[in-house]
Amino acid sequence: MDKDQRIREKSRLGMNFLRFAVLTIFLLAAGIYSLRYELRSYVFLNQFLDPHASGLLLRLERHGLETQEVMLSTTLGPVRARLYVPHGIAHPPGMVLVHGIHHLGIDEPRLMNFARAAASNGFSVLTPEIAALADYHVDGASIGTIGESSAWLEQHLDAGPVTIVGVSFAGGLSLLAACDPRYAPHIRALVLMGAYDNLGRVARFLATSQAEFPDGRMEHYVAHDYGAAVFVYSHLDQFFPASDQAVAHDSLREWLWEQPKEAQSYLPRLSPASRATMEILLARQIDRLRRKLLAAIQADDRQLSAISLDGKLGSLHAPVFLLHGATDDIIPSTETLWLEKEIPKPYLRDALITPAFSHVDPDKHAIWIDQLRLVEFLAGVLRTAD
Repeated sequence: MDKDQRIREKSRLGMNFLRFAVLTIFLLAAGIYSLRYELRSYVFLNQFLDPHASGLLLRLERHGLETQEVMLSTTLGPVRARLYVPHGIAHPPGMVLVHGIHHLGIDEPRLMNFARAAASNGFSVLTPEIAALADYHVDGASIGTIGESSAWLEQHLDAGPVTIVGVSFAGGLSLLAACDPRYAPHIRALVLMGAYDNLGRVARFLATSQAEFPDGRMEHYVAHDYGAAVFVYSHLDQFFPASDQAVAHDSLREWLWEQPKEAQSYLPRLSPASRATMEILLARQIDRLRRKLLAAIQADDRQLSAISLDGKLGSLHAPVFLLHGATDDIIPSTETLWLEKEIPKPYLRDALITPAFSHVDPDKHAIWIDQLRLVEFLAGVLRTAD
């Protein structure tokens, strides 16, 4: 081979290598692009689990953020809220994150971690304080607060309808807001975490530790006593005479706030019968109150039905994602099976009942296949919410 031939051969090999390198880079970029939501989902979950998590991928996908305390003007009065705003995004999509039953409301640490993870992922996140839920009550007035919060955020961002993430008992209320013609135009999609379908059925589970399937089967697993205590707290007149209700309220509130010594300090101020009832609650002996609980559930059937979802989702026109912990002992995962039957099929985008989640918390020790399914589920949410 003469010198010119060797030069031409080297040039040809060089061009082939360049083509291979360009093709490799293109395929790698295409692969990364096609998996961008899975990568964002992975980062989101890591930040939710550990706000201090670090790594190259997290640094590449994470946005800085700032928080703003806001006061929403609603038809029900002013509503305290917090806005999480990502840096470097001109028109971020909106997300309304609605807390569950907890006295800390929008200051609950897990909720704040979720909101920061979502904002770092590129969403502008509003967390409105739902007064009734912060006081351990589920009521119809909260539906309006959720709906008006969605309208406020859409108007504030001017980036189109927003996604609602409803946690626990807020999930069912969020679905009802999405079916209200006043609020539906402002809602892009819904993500329900550990949501209920029928409140009466959930209350019976809390009283009996029997979860009901849509096919009529019953399954026994132990309900958390916290749920029954919440029911009693919101129905004090069914368990205590009027003369004891104020003291019973304060005692049970301290118990729900995880202050057992303070809760017990109220016992001497109760009548003997009321003290016996409160001691049963504080001892977590829910089975001893089962008869009273079932009677109270039956007496409150009309109110529970009014904010249940049975037959109320015909006007739903937003895609819905359902996520439920397989061993949820407050709202049993069978409720998501009922919701799958209740939600109009064109709008049920995904439903995942997983051991990788408890009631509202991801499990850091879940096996890899369950973690992967959770990543895929959240990737679908991100695609729809963007």
